[in-house]
This record gives sequence, structure tokens and C-alpha cells, in this order.
Amino acid sequence: MKIAFITGAGAGIGEETARVAVEKGYKVAVFDRNAEAAEKVAKALGNAVALSGDVTDEASVEAALDKLGAVPDLVVNNAGVVRDRMFANATEDEWDLTMAVHLKGHFTTSRHAAAHWRDRAKAGEAVDARIINTTSGAGLLGSVGQAAYSAAKGGIISLTLVQAAELARYGVTANAIAPAARTRMTEKVFAETMAAPDDPDAFDEMAADNVAPLVAWLGSPDAAGVTGRVFEVEGGKVSVADGWHRGRVIDNGARWEPIAVGAAVTELLAEAPAPDPVYGAG
Repeated sequence: MKIAFITGAGAGIGEETARVAVEKGYKVAVFDRNAEAAEKVAKALGNAVALSGDVTDEASVEAALDKLGAVPDLVVNNAGVVRDRMFANATEDEWDLTMAVHLKGHFTTSRHAAAHWRDRAKAGEAVDARIINTTSGAGLLGSVGQAAYSAAKGGIISLTLVQAAELARYGVTANAIAPAARTRMTEKVFAETMAAPDDPDAFDEMAADNVAPLVAWLGSPDAAGVTGRVFEVEGGKVSVADGWHRGRVIDNGARWEPIAVGAAVTELLAEAPAPDPVYGAG
């Protein structure tokens, strides 16, 4: 039986992902900072174990995995936090917390599992493992009032690309999702956007369970050839986010003079596509 280790699984997208993983035959480690929430979800799912700890502390994560007693085949990094603030008003503590939970939290779980996967592959064992990271539209485009969150989520995208490139030789894929859904983080900050429809029979586009099927597919054998990709998912919509590309180059063949390089940059900008606007930038 394959094992899925899902962080932030005490509610929201993490909980729904855990539910689908159990339905797909995984034994699920429900990992959440809130031990009571993790226990409640694990008990409801049946084929699951509750683990609590701090994703910002590698020792805490390792202790949870040791308690699990096995290396997971699927790591879903979903734990997150928001401390929304206009950049000029941001505090160092808020910045450090946001970076730790999102960016370091993706490192601690994945690195521990990746080291085991690598060692097994080098020993000649066939490995078929998955990392699924959680970024955001804020990480893709930036979001006004969310500098720390946007930077951390952007870092997760870059981390995913490196994981995919480095771990492919060991039978590991790494992808990221950028979901839009109603969670503990979004339901208050974006209350109007995230509100459930008044009609109970209407499709709830912001329900967290809309995200889980994509995660389930990415964790399946059918997705073995998919790696280093970022997917946006919202309601019934899914798309592949198209990242940075190098543009046309103007080569001066020597060191530029400021006036000349300015003219070259002006020419390049005139030809380059305009970037999508930052969320909330009017």
C-alpha cells in the first residue's frame, strides 16, 4: 500500500486531498500543527494516521515521519499561513513567519523524503514517488498587500523546478498547484470572493474539494511523465501556468554605454509582451 504524507491536512484543501488519497487506496498521514484537527480528519477517513508538528522545524517533521514508520510515496505540501500587509508596513516577524511556514515548510518535508528516495534508487530499487507543492496566483503574478506571501509562493515555484530537475533520475516527479479555493486562509481575507453560493444546488466554485482531483491525478501512475509544471486550478477550471522565458537578445559585442543600452532596452520592451498585472493593482 502506498503512503501519502499531506501537510496542512487538518482542514480545507489538505483535508479534501487526504480524503481523495484514501479513496485512491493510499494510507494517509494527516499532518497538521493542530493535533486535534489532524486526529479528527484521520478518524473520519479511516485509513489514515494523525501526525502533528511544525513544518518549519525539520526535527519535528522527521519525528512525525519516524512515527509513521515508513517513507511516503507521495508528499503533498499544503500547510500555509498569511500575514497580509502593505509592503511598507510589513514587519520582520511577519516576513520570517510567512517564509518559514511556506518556503521552509516545503523544504523540510520534501528533503527528508527525497534523501530516502535517492538512497533507494541508488541501491537498485525502483522508485515511483511524487512531490506536489502548493503555490498561488500570488506567486505567479504577485498580489498587492501580500509581499511576503507572494515572495514565498514564488520561491516554491523555483523550488519545484529544481526538485524536478534533480530528482528525475531517481524516479521522482515534482509539480506545483496554484489553487483558488475557500480555506482557513482565504475565507476571511477574501470573504466576498470565497462565499458559498446561496443556492445549495449550485456549483460551489470555491469549494476546497474542487482542487483534490488534480492532486490525485498528479500523484497517480498516469502522471509519471509530468514534472516541473505549475497548474492553476479553480472550480471546474484547470490550466498550465506558462513561466518565464528568455526574450530576444541584442548583443553589443562590447561593454554598453548608458545611452546605448537604454536605446536597446527600449527596443526590447517595445517588442516584449506586457506582463499580466499584479493582483489588486487596479
